[in-house]
Amino acid sequence: MLAMYSHRCWLVNSQGIRSWFCVYLLLSFACHSFHLFAQTETSQAIRLATPLQPMALGQLNWTGGFWHERMEACRTGTVPTMTELMYGDTKTQFLKNFRVAAGLDEGRHRGPSWNDGDCYKWIETLAALYASKQDPVLLATMDDAIKQIAAAQRADGYLHTPVLIRQRQGDPTALPFADAQQFELYNLGHLMLAAVTHFQATGNEDLLTIAERAADFLVNTFSVPEAPLKRSAICPAHYMGLTAMSRVTGRGEYRDLAKRLIEYRDQVEEGTDDNQDRVPFRQQRTVVGHAVRATYLYAGVADLLLDEADDPWLETLDILWRDAAERKVYITGACGAVFDSASPYGTREQETISRTHQAFGYAYQLPNSTAHNESCASVGNILWNSKMLQLTGQARFADMLERTFYNALLASISLDGTRYFYTNTLRQLDEMPVELRWNRTREPFISCFCCPPNVSRTIAEATSFACSQRSNELWCHMYGNGQITMTTANGESVRIKQSTDYPWDGRIQLGWLSAPTQEFTFQLRIPAWCHGATLTVNGNTLPNVNTDPGSYVSVSRRWRTGDVLELDLPMPVRLIQAHPLVEELRNQIAVQRGPIVYCLESPDLAPGFRVLDAALPADAEFSYTRDSTLGNAVCLETELEFTRPTTNELYTELKSGDTVRKRCRLVPYYAWDNRGQSEMSVWLPLIR
Repeated sequence: MLAMYSHRCWLVNSQGIRSWFCVYLLLSFACHSFHLFAQTETSQAIRLATPLQPMALGQLNWTGGFWHERMEACRTGTVPTMTELMYGDTKTQFLKNFRVAAGLDEGRHRGPSWNDGDCYKWIETLAALYASKQDPVLLATMDDAIKQIAAAQRADGYLHTPVLIRQRQGDPTALPFADAQQFELYNLGHLMLAAVTHFQATGNEDLLTIAERAADFLVNTFSVPEAPLKRSAICPAHYMGLTAMSRVTGRGEYRDLAKRLIEYRDQVEEGTDDNQDRVPFRQQRTVVGHAVRATYLYAGVADLLLDEADDPWLETLDILWRDAAERKVYITGACGAVFDSASPYGTREQETISRTHQAFGYAYQLPNSTAHNESCASVGNILWNSKMLQLTGQARFADMLERTFYNALLASISLDGTRYFYTNTLRQLDEMPVELRWNRTREPFISCFCCPPNVSRTIAEATSFACSQRSNELWCHMYGNGQITMTTANGESVRIKQSTDYPWDGRIQLGWLSAPTQEFTFQLRIPAWCHGATLTVNGNTLPNVNTDPGSYVSVSRRWRTGDVLELDLPMPVRLIQAHPLVEELRNQIAVQRGPIVYCLESPDLAPGFRVLDAALPADAEFSYTRDSTLGNAVCLETELEFTRPTTNELYTELKSGDTVRKRCRLVPYYAWDNRGQSEMSVWLPLIR
């Protein structure tokens, strides 16, 4: 399946010690999930007899290293600036909309109709951070915001400030769910998700009570819905919200409603690919339309299946996942390549074609400079893969989870946690063929503010994605410095310390601070990018252990306090080539080390040299160095070849021109645009 060759190059560590390592030129078409073979329509997903349970808030706490730094940036940078926005009204309104709806303040609704949901995501961020560190300021802020939200809720449980404000002002046309584009269910879904997180973090039921009343309103409203109500599933966060509420409250009618609402999608008349409701769900074979709507839909369906005895939609989800992973997802894990498109593709029935936006494109349509890649779609991709991982225990979902976390998600927020991208291109040049719709540098405020709190809540909850538990098994999906406290099947409380410099170093130690009396199993993920992983227990190599790339290795025994299990994941630099049908990437190469995708950024070029003129030799030799200005990230150094800039003519004759090689630095993609506005490219032309 994979053709590869290796060549020698230098590695220089931060202490200046040289050692040899191999760079693999992998013809694996952008990542291990991208295959040259045609897509098939048979499912490869087999559910576990008992699904994995994600770590509850507070079970895993980051104690240092990469993810601790990201969480602290969220706590010290994101939260203060975002809280100021939530309470303010100079740019838009969040909490003030609730006060106006409750009659506690004067004015009108300001901002997009999904501002309520952004407020709920902000509260979820605070709650997740509070679970790891009981900061009284966070608690007081949440308490105050929840009181304002409660004051706006209608007696029957309905809560959507754009409609409530219009009703208070006497508008007779202001009715619930009168406009499918009002995002009511999206907002209420995020209310429920925030309420569950808040309850789990604090034990306080104030927000949960609000969410329960809203869920009851939905149960009553959608018991026998009229046709227009079936069109209300725009960015369907409510599937996950209702399912989460059912688990916490024990009320099965919420889960039943989530299932019924998914089934209602098949009854929508004149549905569109943009909203994934033109074709009945079980018949869908390609991911289409708005990428956030799509990934939220797939995550919600997978989440519901975790509590179902059968798998009515698992085969469909798996086929859709493979279409996305093999043909439509970027090397960074980002998705939703195009801002404007049309669907269905290639149909002879012109009247069926409709506009799609912020959407998945054609198969292998993965542009660089004009890539849309909304940050919320990266969150949706993480949620979808997390639910599929819990269902199946298959490492391919964890591989995509990690790829998206370390690259697409973290690229959408600055290192200090105060500025954000709405869209995420893979190439940014000063000279662009078209004017981009969104700013070319991160901003502290985006008029469409849905992404910043979505990204922040995901970072704050990274611990719940990193590990899972199943009986006497600990599944490790993403590695980081932390301490894990969990309860075994027989009720014993045990503690494990994880020590590592991942993602910069592949050595991970899992040490028992308090071991169980019964046999216990570690399920450790071997990433798809890793060959030659080894395992030791107390310094002794474990023989005959299967450490195939893209799998979980199982280590079971009776452990003692003080025992140390060590996993070593080799991290050579790899040169990645895309599938030949990705026209934008023919004869281009990307650089990856471990889970980190790298890019060339203009601050690292000498004056007079441009990103556009750089090319990477196939025999490149790499060294690495740490950069304290980029969060102590590992940066790669190598020689690039630069050509003389071309003329402004559309076509010119190829002539032998001057070329020069310069030693340059590549930085992690997620860390670009932290040194001022710049040019950048993930993919570079390959010199063979």
